Amino acid sequence: RRQGQGDIRVLTVGDLSASYYASEIAQQDLEQAELFGLPIALVILVIVFGALVAAAVPLVVALVAIAVAVGITAVVGQMMQLTSLILNVITMIGLAVGIDYSLFIIERFREERARGFDRLAAIERTGATATKAVVFSGTTVIIALTGMFLMPVTIFRSVGTGAVVVVTVSIAVSVTLVPALLGLLGDRINWPRRRSYDQPATTSPTGRPGFWSRASHLVMARPIVSMILAGGLLVAMSIPFLDLRTGMVGVENYPPGMIRDAYQIIARDFYAGIVSPIEVVIDAPASDPRVREGVDRLTAELAQQPVFGPVQTVTNDAGDLTLLTSPLAVDATSPESANAVHLLRGDLVPAAFGDLAGNVYVSGAPAFNEDFNQFVSDRTPIVFAFVLSLSFVLLTLAFRSIIVPFKAIIMNLLSVGASYGILVLIFQKGYGAGLFGFTQTHIITNWLPIFLFCILFGLSMDYHVFLLSRIREHYDQSGDNRESVAVGLESTGRIITGAALIMVAVFFAFSMGNLVEMQQLGFGLAIAIFLDATIVRSILVPATMALLGKWNWYLPRWLRWLPDLRIEGEAAPASAPESVAATITPVGDR
Repeated sequence: RRQGQGDIRVLTVGDLSASYYASEIAQQDLEQAELFGLPIALVILVIVFGALVAAAVPLVVALVAIAVAVGITAVVGQMMQLTSLILNVITMIGLAVGIDYSLFIIERFREERARGFDRLAAIERTGATATKAVVFSGTTVIIALTGMFLMPVTIFRSVGTGAVVVVTVSIAVSVTLVPALLGLLGDRINWPRRRSYDQPATTSPTGRPGFWSRASHLVMARPIVSMILAGGLLVAMSIPFLDLRTGMVGVENYPPGMIRDAYQIIARDFYAGIVSPIEVVIDAPASDPRVREGVDRLTAELAQQPVFGPVQTVTNDAGDLTLLTSPLAVDATSPESANAVHLLRGDLVPAAFGDLAGNVYVSGAPAFNEDFNQFVSDRTPIVFAFVLSLSFVLLTLAFRSIIVPFKAIIMNLLSVGASYGILVLIFQKGYGAGLFGFTQTHIITNWLPIFLFCILFGLSMDYHVFLLSRIREHYDQSGDNRESVAVGLESTGRIITGAALIMVAVFFAFSMGNLVEMQQLGFGLAIAIFLDATIVRSILVPATMALLGKWNWYLPRWLRWLPDLRIEGEAAPASAPESVAATITPVGDR
């Protein structure tokens, strides 16, 4: 500092500085999310189980799964590049599924004890039902996540690897450690108070039908109206998705600090694109007169375009490559930046180098962003088709029905679409962003829609598997469709709601960080799980089950050779429809 002058600040900005800063922020966000998410999850577990020990076991399982998954991923990281967000993704997904899977197993064990089975018999029956459902639903999640490996890009393969590893480990820990702990603890799982085991699943402690049983009968009394209202609401929420714009999150969206301060100073006094300029590479001898003429023409043309800054030209030592760089007046992720790339590739470069024998490439961060967006758009249908088709096959094998998988896929797509729409409203358009403390951007992170689809489709299918397996279990024993729906909802309603609340709390905790990518990811997951556990499970599932009756379990005769992978239930299945004429049932029938 010199006398009479202000302080001198030295700031750094650039790809390396931004990457290092992002890693630091990711670590801070992870610690903050754990401090918020773990206590909330414990409180919800205590409320769900009414016992401290039962509440603590799922947390222990989740933490063990996360620790093992991090170790495995560290080994994988020696062989492939991983994103700085990998620990956040592993912890977020690990807490969600690790708690969920062990929660369902513990609750089924307590239910079997309530039916009078001794400790070992209850564990055995739990293994044949809930544990089997955990393995199946977890496999569905893994299949959905493997869709990301169809995108040969580091970010997708990195987060996909972390998510697949932690889900796989969570399944393994849940089906091994949890039964072992149940064998050791027995009824001490209910400490500090003994649970009352004297009420059947479909009644409340007063002897009257429970909340979920009453709610399901209310919905099934007006199934068409319920389905139209619930489905219409989800479709309406999905409409903003039509305005989706994706791109790379730039330093302009970083939290306050040295990196963003440096960027803002550069954007104010120079050009925003100095940090990430657009580049034109001419692969031809620099001594060629056509190269020199083309460079002059392009430089003159760029000077006439206000979006382009001063052009710098460099030739390599061999004299066979020429590089032109120009900082844009806008940031590299803006719509104006994309327009500049299209202008160069479509008009300016062909006009300047049309007669050149060599190749001319438009590169740099703005061009990479546009190319990446196009690549994701081209590959998205392939990923969707892969995930949807494999999920359909798996559910068909599990429930021996082609109707149940079709409905599950449609309902999951509705909840995912609604999540997309809300993300666009909040992050892209700014409605409510300030309320949650989120950073408004004009884009959604370009890898996010695919990742959200894969993980949400898997997680949403979790709840469908647990709910429908209980419905099918009762239906196999009774053949009463409506009563089976009521029993299924009542027996799983409290536990699935608790599991969903835990997921929402964990995901929302991660959305409260400073990285825009994690804000969008955490909030998108939280919203979708909330919608799936409320509108989809509470309204759409019972409404469609009531409308279709025995058609829910329809399997064409030519598919009867498929193996029976029944998840829960030991009784022989009630007769399924074999022909249209034999199975047309009025909506009011059971």
